[in-house]
Amino acid sequence: MDVHGGQDAAVLVPLFEQDGLHAVFTRRRHDLRRHAGEISFPGGRRDEGEALIDTALREAHEEVGLPPDQVHVVGALPPTPTFVTNYAIYPFVGVIEPGFAWVLQHSEVAEVLELRLDDLAAGYGERRLVRRGIPFRTPTYDTGGHVIWGATARILGDLLGRLEAE
Repeated sequence: MDVHGGQDAAVLVPLFEQDGLHAVFTRRRHDLRRHAGEISFPGGRRDEGEALIDTALREAHEEVGLPPDQVHVVGALPPTPTFVTNYAIYPFVGVIEPGFAWVLQHSEVAEVLELRLDDLAAGYGERRLVRRGIPFRTPTYDTGGHVIWGATARILGDLLGRLEAE
């Protein structure tokens, strides 16, 4: 599936079951040039000649130490664009075991968040944000003070909609 974007990227949407279904996110460092401080799924830009699924698995391994052989990929979600940075993001959903000991790539990742999908769904709303001095209204998911918005919120919304339909 193609989506508008000048640069292809892929993310892994790691899920695990432990008193409810959880998704794994990263909070990016606040001093990064792009997407600073934002919550996202582990992922990044596709390397030349690399399959998108391999990008998602490689980036998850680099960012949070999740070995590809410990991920059972169960499918993909529709790609989504980023508007400011011009990426086409291809999300892949993988099931992992709970209790993984995360190993952060400290140059990019400030922390790993394991958030219950039910809590995220309950925290859905629309809010006014200001980014680079420009105010806008956008869908958000807020749980425990963690606010997910932008492309990650669009991917999460699609995931939640598909899970609800089942």
